[in-house]
Parts: sequence; structure tokens; C-alpha cells
Amino acid sequence: MKRMTIVCAGALLAALGTTGAWAQSADQSAEPETTTVDEIVVTAVAGSSTTLRSSVSVTTLSAEAVEDLAPRSTAEIFRSIPGIRSESSGGEGNANIAVRGLPISTGGAKFLQIQEDGLPVLEFGDIAFGNADIFTRYDATVARVQAVRGGSASTFASNSPGGVINLITQTGTREGGSVALTRGLDFDTTRGDFQFGGRISETMFGSIGGFYRTGEGARDAGYTGEEGGQVRASLTREFEAGYVRLSAKYLNDRAIGYLPSPIRVTGTNSDPSWGPLPGYDASSQTLHSALFRNSPGLDGANGARVSDIADGMHPEVLSGGLEASFDLGAGWTLTDKFRIARATGGFVSPFTAGTGSPTAIAAGIGGAGSVARYANGANTGQLVPTTANGNGLLAQIVLFDVDINDFGNMANDLKLEREFAAGTGTLKATFGYYRSSQQIDMDWLWNSYLLEVKGDNAALVDVFSSTGVKQTQNGLVGYGATFFGNCCRRSYDVGYDIDAPYVALSWEAGPLIIDGSLRYDSGTASGTFADGIVATRDISGDGVIQIPETKVTVIDFANTKPVDYDWNYASWSIGANYQVSDDMALFGRASRGGRANADRLLFGPAILANGNIRSSDAAVDMVDQYEAGVRYRSGPVQLFATAFLAKTEETNFEATSQTFTDAEYEAKGIEVEAFYRNGGFDFSGGVTWTNAEITADRLNPANVGNTPRRQADWVYQATGSYSWGALRVGANVVGTTESYAQFDNQLVLPGYVIVNPFASYDLTEDLSLSLNVNNVFDEFAVTESEEGSITPGAANVLRARTLNGRTASVTLRYAF
Repeated sequence: MKRMTIVCAGALLAALGTTGAWAQSADQSAEPETTTVDEIVVTAVAGSSTTLRSSVSVTTLSAEAVEDLAPRSTAEIFRSIPGIRSESSGGEGNANIAVRGLPISTGGAKFLQIQEDGLPVLEFGDIAFGNADIFTRYDATVARVQAVRGGSASTFASNSPGGVINLITQTGTREGGSVALTRGLDFDTTRGDFQFGGRISETMFGSIGGFYRTGEGARDAGYTGEEGGQVRASLTREFEAGYVRLSAKYLNDRAIGYLPSPIRVTGTNSDPSWGPLPGYDASSQTLHSALFRNSPGLDGANGARVSDIADGMHPEVLSGGLEASFDLGAGWTLTDKFRIARATGGFVSPFTAGTGSPTAIAAGIGGAGSVARYANGANTGQLVPTTANGNGLLAQIVLFDVDINDFGNMANDLKLEREFAAGTGTLKATFGYYRSSQQIDMDWLWNSYLLEVKGDNAALVDVFSSTGVKQTQNGLVGYGATFFGNCCRRSYDVGYDIDAPYVALSWEAGPLIIDGSLRYDSGTASGTFADGIVATRDISGDGVIQIPETKVTVIDFANTKPVDYDWNYASWSIGANYQVSDDMALFGRASRGGRANADRLLFGPAILANGNIRSSDAAVDMVDQYEAGVRYRSGPVQLFATAFLAKTEETNFEATSQTFTDAEYEAKGIEVEAFYRNGGFDFSGGVTWTNAEITADRLNPANVGNTPRRQADWVYQATGSYSWGALRVGANVVGTTESYAQFDNQLVLPGYVIVNPFASYDLTEDLSLSLNVNNVFDEFAVTESEEGSITPGAANVLRARTLNGRTASVTLRYAF
């Protein structure tokens, strides 16, 4: 691991005293049972406060609430948080996640930070082929998920002006645990979860847990597409004046990643009809195939390698953490959170670069008169018929194949806090210092193939010229991104270091709380990157240069380029909360925060020949936000409503389309959350209305005034359940209205409603059986499209990602 600078990680150990209960009582609030206005807010704020008394927009999902969502990935949990648009169509990871109309011009979660126990999983949430959710797994060790939108996220976390989603883990303050076994009923998955926590001695408690799963996955892949697991543990030692907590996590998981693949679209741009192709349903099938498992080629040092496509998204993380908090006397409290992680892995999945008939595809590769023949499978050597699989299509595949050599990272957050008497109230002061390092060392090693469009073990396809000369090697067209103009053979190794002092003041007098915070981020980026050039190499080693071996893209280490620049920006946030009564509060906030751009700046015009940055505007994108809201409860009813306005500037680069972005956006809207509990009935839900607009676009001025792509006017979610003794039944619903596929606002993406029913029955006091169905009505829900328009009245074949079709699972859980 490189540039792992540790700041103050062990400074608190000198403050160790004698035993006591102070830390335990403070820590117990981290494991609540319900979501209410009395929930303790510990994410992206100074100290802790209840939701009712907080001046930020916050939502908390308990572990019990998450179980009802029937999530097939961590990102599917996030889509039940108001204001969050989680496009969970990539599988276990690689989701696009946005908040309050802030744009997704590329992928990942650019303006939102995913945290575990208050520290980032990765410093940047949109690293190409390394999105933060790929390195995050939800399991039984998570006590709750807490999300702050906007607000003080700008000043209590770096690179997160849109908000923070924090997975807060079990610590063992509650004695007991659980063991669960989940089995897919109509899809191949078997998963085991466990967690146990409790007292070890009068002054020590801990928790351990994790999961392991194996199976094909939610879509038919033809092989074991998901296999691996995670184990996480923590140990807390209490002292009279505080506590010290050690934590560790090991994640090693292989999960299939779903990229855009062919679907059928008819109608018009304004009123399209989206659905599966004959012989291929992108919501329940995939172009992953048992006949397409290995990819020969070159590694990041231009040496021979063979990639296993079954590795999919493969994060391997070993991390260790230290958290300590002590009362220093005279009203001062010192808290430090530290974590260091070794993170490696890979990302490999087929991306559909285009489709066409066997005749057209063959002619494009081998010239007029060329033919396409099956390269493997039951029909090896036979001509591919024009009616193959009912759709008569071949897919030009660019295999996204990336080696993640080093995503090692370190984060340390040190805070000193004190309360003072101030007039008729109290003033709480927080002085903090955040330090982090993030390494991004990866190689892009893409190849190009021909594959039949088939949902059940698609075969590779070879092309022969009119004279019988073979143009391909077992379906391989070129050792590089041949269908993308031989782009994207890349190698880069860049380290990003961040220092961020911050200060926060909060004044409380009776029902009024006024708070303000300021943060100053300064960072450096240093390293190297290299592009690719086309060469001729005998990859197979048989002494014969075949045609694909004249299309070998190698990394051009002779022209390695430097990265050497820095950035800085100031963030601030001012808010107030007025508690009108025991059951009602009003709040408002204004904030400004920044997001430093990382690896997506490389290979573009922003980096100069000497490694410096062309413009400070390219290094950092700023977001201005304003919000005002009300929280109210009356008996069993709780209502939260927040109006928001966000102004965003963004520069970015999208790998699939090879396009750069330099634009400004404005989004305004209203979030509403509701909770109701009466007898056996329990309901929670939310709806977000967003009116978003492109206000400036320096590269595509014709887009000004348009709606950002994939931004719907309405996004909503609700969960309701009813209990009769040992039986509990309910359903979770998530939905969205229509949006536009691209920034030019031509092709409409349809809205959808996903219904996820669930039921559970307590066989005994400790043993329960539950059934969860995700997308029970098998809705064909499209989240993104590579194309932005269609030919009206024709049967168009587009490349898009969809949510999973219907999947059902049953879980047997024993609690002790």
C-alpha cells in the first residue's frame, strides 16, 4: 500500500483510565430498534442529536426494515431512502446513485459518499470500474443504515456535498445473535449469514459476523456467477472516561456484473415501448455464458495472461480500524476514528458495443462475402442462420476487463469537542482534522469478441472471408477495444492525499438550535498514466501471426505521462432548528461543498504534459444547496417534509461513450417521508418531486434548458406490513415516473413500479421462516440506455440496463 500516512491513530491510548459505563451507554444508541423522530443522528453531524432536533435531512433504516426490502444488492437498499435515486441494475455493485437531482453524467456515486461506521469505503465514489458499492456488502453485522442528504455532509466529510450513506455496524452492546440461511426459489443462490455479540467481561464486549453465498445469481449465466463472502468483527474496551474499539473486516467476493445489453424498442422517441428481444430477455438473462469464460491477452505489463470472466466484480479487502473516545475533563471530549485498508481485485464483464445481422457483422470484419460460423458450442463450425434465436443478431462485445492492482486507502478523523455556557443557552464547539490517502492503481485490458444474442449459454462466433481466410480466433476479433476504435488500453497508478481541518459551532437555547460549520480541503495527486498503441504480437505463441494478432493494443510505457497537481476548496454549512412543540420542529440550512475529481480526469484535456491541471475548475466541482423543512408527529403518525434547491457544476468523462462533460445544473424539489404504526399495522414511505435543468453546457450548448438524463420528476417508495400473532405479511414498493435516456432529451425512459411482497412466520419464539419476492410482477424496468433516440415505427435494438426480473427467496433464521 502506498502513501499510507497515519495521523493520530494511537494518540488517544495515553488517556486510558479505569473501568466505567460511560462508553457503553453512549454506544447503545448506535443500535436502535425503530425509525422515529427520536432516532439518534450520528452521521455527518457534530456530536449526536435526535432527528426531531436536527437541522439536516436524515433517514434511518433499521436492520428489520432492510429485511422487508428483499434486496438483491446493497444498492437496492438505498433506493428506499427519499431523495436517493439508486439505479441498482448492475448486480451486486456498479450501481449509479444520485441524490436530489445532482446529475449522473457518468456512473457511480460522484456527489455521495458511502461510509462504514463514519469513514469512507473509498474516498471517491465513482472511480472507473471501482465504484464504492462494489467494495461494500450489507450483511447481519449492520445494525442500521443512516443517510444524510445535503446539509452538513459538505463539512463533516470530504467529497460528499450531496450526502452520506453510512452503514453502522453491530458492536455487541446487545447480547445475542442470529444465524440465517437463504435459498433462492426461482434463481440459483444459497447464502448463510451470522452475527453474534455480547459481553466478554465487565469492561469488554464485541461482535463478529458475516456471510457466505454461492450460486448463479439473479439471471441465467450458465455457471456460478456469485461466490464469496465477508467477515467483520469489533472489540470494545471500556474505561471510566471512554472507550477504545478495534475493528477488522475481510471481504473476498465474486459477483457477476450486468452491463448494457440488447433490448427491443418500438414506437416513437416520446412514446416508446421497451421489452425483451426474441430469444433474449435482459431482465432475467445475460450475455454471460458457460461458452464464454476465458479471455486470453496481455496483462498490465504487456505480458501474457488469461482472464476468467467468472471473476466478475471481485473485491478483496482487508481492513483494520481503531475508534476511541475519551472525556478529557473540563468539558473536553476527544474522539478519533481511524481505518486502513488493503483493497485489490478486478472487474470483468461483457459490454455490447453494437448488434447486427450475421451477414452485416461478417462483412464489416472480413469484407464482402464473408460469413459467420459458430466458434464453439453444439453448432461449432456451422453457419449462423439469419433467424438464429428468433432475433437473428450477433453482438459486438467489448470485454471490460480491469485489474485493480491497488485501491488501498487510509482515513483518520480526529475531533475535539466541548460545551460552553453561552448566554441563556449552551455552545458546543467541534474542532476536527481529517486526513486520507487513496491509491488508484489499475490496468484496463479490454478485448473484443463476437457473440450470438442468446439468453442461454450464447456461443462465440468466428468470421471467414469469401476466400475462406479466418478473420478471428475462437470468437476474438482483436486484442483491444477493436469496436471502440482501439481505445482504452490504459494503465495508471495515482495517489490522492487529502487534508481537511474543520470547525463547527452549535448554539442551543431552549427550543432553538443554530449551527454552522466550515471545512477546508486541500489535496494532492501524484503518479503516472500510460495509454495504448496498436502492435502485432504472437499472443497464442504458435509462431503464426493470425489476423487478430495484428490488432493487439499494448500499453505504451515509452510515453508514460506524469500526474502532479493539487487542489483546494472551502465548504460551509449554516443551519437552524426550532422545536415548536414536543411533536413539531422546523429547520433550514444553506450549504456549499465540493467534490475533487480523481481518475476520470486522466487521458483527457484537463491534464497538461507536465502533469499539472489545466484549470482549477476541472479539479473540483462545487455544489450549492438550500433546504427548509418541517417534522411533525401526532400519535402514530410522523411526517417529514423538506424543500430543496441544488446548483451543481460538473466536469467528467464516461468510458463507454468516450465523452467528456463540462456543464452546470440546477435542481429543486420536495421530499416527503411518512411513518404510521397502529396495532399490527406498520407503514413507512417517501416521495420526492424533482425539477432539474441543465443551466450551462460548454461542450454541448444545445442541451441548455434540458432535463439531465435519467432524472425523473417523481421517485417514490413505501413499505407496509400487518402482523397477526406469529404471522406478518407486507409489501415494499419502489417506483419512478418517466425520464430521458440522454441529455438531448429525445428518447424517453419509461417509468416503472416494482412491487416486493414479503411474509414471515415465527415457528417458535426464536425461529422464523420468511419469504421475499423481488419484482413480483416481473416488470421490465429500464434504468439506462446507451442510445438517445430510435427510428420511429421500426423495431430498434438498443443497449440498455434493466432491473432484475422476478426473483423469490426463502430464509430460515434462528435468533439467540
